[in-house]
Amino acid sequence: MSVGSWCIRAIPGAAPPARAGLLGSAFLQVFAARPRTGRCRAAQHGRVRLGGSVVARAGAAETPVAGTDEDAGAAFSETFPLRRCQAVEGKAWVRVDAEPDAEGKCKVVVGCNVAGKWVLHWGVSYDDEYGREWDQPPSEMRPPGSVAIKDYAIETPLEILPNSEGQLLYEVQIKFDKDIPIAAVNFVLKEEETGAWFQHKGGDFRIPLNGSFNGGGKQDIDIWPGDLGHALKKSEASSSQPQNTSPQDTGLSGKHISGFYEEYPILKSEYVQNLVTVTVRRDIETHKRLVEFDTDISGDVVIHWGVCKDNNMTWEIPPEPHPPTTKIFRQKALQTLLQQKADGAGNSISFSLDAEYSCLFFVLKLDEYTWLRNLENGSDFCVPLTRVGQHGSTQDPDKAEEQKVEDKSSQADGLIGDIRNLVVGLSSRRGQKAKNKVLQEDILQEIERLAAEAYSIFRSPTIDSVDDESVHLDDTLSAKPACSGTGSGFEILCQGFNWESHKSGKWYVELGTKAKELSSLGFTIVWSPPPTDSVSPEGYMPRDLYNLNSRYGSMDELKELVKIFHEAGIKVLGDAVLNHRCAQFQNNNGVWNIFGGRMNWDDRAVVADDPHFQGRGNKSSGDNFHAAPNIDHSQEFVRNDLKEWLCWMRKEVGYDGWRLDFVRGFWGGYVKDYLEASEPYFAVGEYWDSLSYTYGEMDYNQDAHRQRIVDWINATNGTAGAFDVTTKGILHAALERSEYWRLSDEKGKPPGVLGWWPSRAVTFIENHDTGSTQGHWRFPYGMELQGYAYILTHPGTPAVFYDHIFSHLQPEIAKFISIRQRLKIHCRSKIKILKADRSLYAAEIDEKLTMKIGSEHFEPNGPQNWIVAAEGQDYKIWEVSS
Repeated sequence: MSVGSWCIRAIPGAAPPARAGLLGSAFLQVFAARPRTGRCRAAQHGRVRLGGSVVARAGAAETPVAGTDEDAGAAFSETFPLRRCQAVEGKAWVRVDAEPDAEGKCKVVVGCNVAGKWVLHWGVSYDDEYGREWDQPPSEMRPPGSVAIKDYAIETPLEILPNSEGQLLYEVQIKFDKDIPIAAVNFVLKEEETGAWFQHKGGDFRIPLNGSFNGGGKQDIDIWPGDLGHALKKSEASSSQPQNTSPQDTGLSGKHISGFYEEYPILKSEYVQNLVTVTVRRDIETHKRLVEFDTDISGDVVIHWGVCKDNNMTWEIPPEPHPPTTKIFRQKALQTLLQQKADGAGNSISFSLDAEYSCLFFVLKLDEYTWLRNLENGSDFCVPLTRVGQHGSTQDPDKAEEQKVEDKSSQADGLIGDIRNLVVGLSSRRGQKAKNKVLQEDILQEIERLAAEAYSIFRSPTIDSVDDESVHLDDTLSAKPACSGTGSGFEILCQGFNWESHKSGKWYVELGTKAKELSSLGFTIVWSPPPTDSVSPEGYMPRDLYNLNSRYGSMDELKELVKIFHEAGIKVLGDAVLNHRCAQFQNNNGVWNIFGGRMNWDDRAVVADDPHFQGRGNKSSGDNFHAAPNIDHSQEFVRNDLKEWLCWMRKEVGYDGWRLDFVRGFWGGYVKDYLEASEPYFAVGEYWDSLSYTYGEMDYNQDAHRQRIVDWINATNGTAGAFDVTTKGILHAALERSEYWRLSDEKGKPPGVLGWWPSRAVTFIENHDTGSTQGHWRFPYGMELQGYAYILTHPGTPAVFYDHIFSHLQPEIAKFISIRQRLKIHCRSKIKILKADRSLYAAEIDEKLTMKIGSEHFEPNGPQNWIVAAEGQDYKIWEVSS
């Protein structure tokens, strides 16, 4: 995707404007008009919201132009910096020296003569490997200064080599033995200061070390846009030819390596700084506002602009008369051509507006492909036309926010005191022996409950009196969420699809017929499949997020499905894929990173450290998903658009919460922002990575694995739960190998996330990825009921797979759910592990239920009268007789 430095935010009514563009013949991604939608939140401190996007007010302080008294015509004035780029031409080269040097080494040389901080991002392919995957080269092949990138690549800086003409050259040499078992060197060249990538036809550059160089001859090399905006110039002609391509060059071991040299022209873009000054004066006689634009940019400059009333942030077109050389753009905005100044040093214009308008919004348009935005915040320029608080017409947002915080703080004083007293009590017992551990754990659980309650006060849009009964988990009907995203604690989740569900084309209709049955079984939440238009039929390669016509059914059918489940008393989670997104278009170089639809982002929305998609964003805050462009959530326009989309889904479709796909790919703090904006009833993230193994054997201690999941939950500020992958993996090993001792950690707690943070652990034994026709990590066959006997009796929030519900397992699963609900087992229930050895695991939950799995005999004892509630092959459940 081609991008430039003067990208704009969503411009009301401006279908042609690009989010970004390049000079000359560079490719432009058009920015389509975005319909108005309701706003999810009020204006934030110091900012105003425009069409769902947060834009900053003009950043400078008010500058008096004609005195300080209001009647004397006080004004606002602001000078905004602008950036454009100019092209610097140069060349890059690739050379293979097939003849060994004095040290017996052959060489691959990559270089260029364009000033910058160049780095070679490279890896190798071995002789016995197929495909395009990279491996790290052996240590003896790595030049000095090389740094390993994850487990598949090396980055090596190019050295500066001044030549006889005083020009700087940048070059790196990779030396290797001729008989080395490496088939090829793969690389892309990166300019670190700008983020530009130098590629071969939109992909990795591949230098075979066994045979001729791609048949020899001229190659097209692409320079990809970086952070400062780079253009592409392909090789149109070259007189250079491959060298030393003789097939008789068999080397020391019979390996045929051909010499090669080729040069490729490249363009690098550098910034040019410009300014635009906007001044607003009050006309004393007419009581209008005189607006003046002045810029040092020469040539044709157009302002694309609109106004709003009462700070409602909705673009309007003021009535005529309009300034000279103005035209109406699609009835949504005005476009006014600035007039050249007398001295030829730029352009300017002035015009008047009625005093009823509070703000003016604009962007600058230089040509069809070049739009200049506010560099400070990446959004439209926003200029206030009236003083904040003038004549009481506009409320001071700072004071309103302070009053709101003060009101809520007064209601939290009691909770803060309770938490403080509990912490003091816990601290005083730190040195006591293990006999007080139960008391300490009780205190920690109470602190968590009180903290969640306090948090919910600040999350709620209105201030209500605190009802103590609402936070005690003793009634599944009246229980309220501790805070947004965490539910009541009594949830039982159904995954409402499998890997093949999309094939019917009418899955929403089919699933809707199951709503009453699922409700009668005791399910309280259903997880529905990804709803958006997608490259893959399963929905996990989303494309146009606002297009909800998928392989599962139409948008109308989805809305009807949600309505049916709500009528059955079941809440619905939408499957939101936020980590990655498939592009609708290729740029000039053939890489798919141009996004269309209502969220028509450019490649600033893609992370910079995945060379396959050449993003100009920042480095990823997590692990990359290599099949599609990974979205850079550090970009404010990305976060604003995603928050707007989630709010739209909540309102338009009626979703009650989210299942978040591949959250390992981005920081949990961004999830916190999304959940605070969309306010789901329940949310769960899929944080999935490998458990710990040693020589193929699963380690007993999986603390590092569950710690990573807990760290992610903590980064969300506890606003979301996570699938307890640790528990699933340990259940696999415990049941398959009859190693039930694995189900108790070193401190006698459950070894998964539910042993550390049960209120955020969503336990499961199978889903669409692990089971169904995919079968990536299928639960041990014939042992599913042991797995469900475990998760449906334990703390945490249990999730049941669709294929298991509608199978021969349904009667027993229904019985487990009935027992859980009858005994009011919830996500924070207390567990006491009674036994965990080779072939038996037994536990007591809330002193109301005892369960065992495994082949060994077990019976509960103690003063309670235990009666059998359910039993089957290698599992048994007892409850206390009432």
